[in-house]
Formats: sequence, C-alpha cells, structure tokens
Amino acid sequence: MAHSSTDSVSAAHDADLWNSLKRAIANSSGFQSWRSEQSFIPEDKSVEQLVRLYLRETLETLAY
Repeated sequence: MAHSSTDSVSAAHDADLWNSLKRAIANSSGFQSWRSEQSFIPEDKSVEQLVRLYLRETLETLAY
C-alpha cells in the first residue's frame, strides 16, 4: 500500500505537535519539581526520555 502525501504531512504535523508538547512539559513547574525530586537521573537521558518517564509516572499515579 502506497503512502499518500497526506500521510507525510500528517506525520510531520504529529512530530511538530509532539516537539511542542515536549518543550512545554519540560518547562512546566510540575516537570521541574519531579526532576529535582529524582534521586538519580543518568546523564545520558535525553529530554524526550525524561518527559516520557515523567508522563508515565504521572499517569500511573493518576490510574492508581
């Protein structure tokens, strides 16, 4: 099945949206507090990995 140009535009839009959300989350006070409370964060963790971990832990807490 061939991908249309609409799929490419949609994927680019999704990537732009995720990057924008990632920056907003990383700059939020909740994320900053969470990060300062972490006892150990490896130096090789990217902002994306940290945001994903933060979101996962936040959602797990809310689901509990």
